Amino acid sequence: MIFFSRDWLLDDTPANRRQAVWGRRYRLWLSLRSNPLAMAGLAVIAVMLFLALFAPWLTPFTPSAQHLENRLAAPSMANWLGTDELGRDVWTRIIYGGRTTLGMVIAVVLLTAPLGLLIGCIAGYAGGIVDKALMRLTDIFLAFPRLILALAFVAALKPGIESAILAIALTAWPPYARLARAETLQFRHSDFIAASRLTGASPLRIILRHIMPLCVPSLIVRVTLDMSSIIITAASLGFLGMGAQPPSPEWGTMIATARRFLFSEWWVPLMPCIAIFLTSLAFNFLGDGLRDVLDPKER
Repeated sequence: MIFFSRDWLLDDTPANRRQAVWGRRYRLWLSLRSNPLAMAGLAVIAVMLFLALFAPWLTPFTPSAQHLENRLAAPSMANWLGTDELGRDVWTRIIYGGRTTLGMVIAVVLLTAPLGLLIGCIAGYAGGIVDKALMRLTDIFLAFPRLILALAFVAALKPGIESAILAIALTAWPPYARLARAETLQFRHSDFIAASRLTGASPLRIILRHIMPLCVPSLIVRVTLDMSSIIITAASLGFLGMGAQPPSPEWGTMIATARRFLFSEWWVPLMPCIAIFLTSLAFNFLGDGLRDVLDPKER
């Protein structure tokens, strides 16, 4: 369409707000596209998501199908990444495990990012005793290592995917709250906030409509960079038997059940390790690229 041509998007004198918004988005995309590592990370993430979403159509096997006569088979044309101790196809379990691991990561982010953003904005805008109370609560959660605290929460509930998601979410929100609070403190005394108060806007409306949107770019960067630690925490819980339970295909659980074959049938534990490494590295590359694009202090 002519309205979304390159010249229209890059026009230095936009005719309306719509053109200005889309022009800014397009410039951000061009900046991100110029970063080869960020694009490599984005490509790997896209491939992982594609494999996870279309797993049933990408393999003739099911993740729990056992073929004991073919146990611990080396990689071949029939089994691209070999088979495990029960004859299950490792490639199949890797891509189905991506569903579990990436699903857990997405669920954690959907729970923690809005929660941390809201708590941080309320603390920064309200100030006083509200700020102190919320930040002391944040400090309590930050005082414990994330994995140890997640293990404690899972132990208090019961091992499983749902418990792991909740446990990781309960330990992952404090950094987002601190970031949102720091951003809010910069905007709290701005002229546009004072103008909103004069028009009769309530504190909640100011937080939701004016402050929170300004904190989103920094939050996106932080969330993307945190994806790798969330993946590793989820895999660690699975490795320790507190996350997904066998025979569910999950990368950490796969490593736990296959670790005794590390020096013999090396492909069984190595392949999920590579999946975790590549996905975590991809999110780090993408996060660094987004930080360069979205963080004003980096531009």
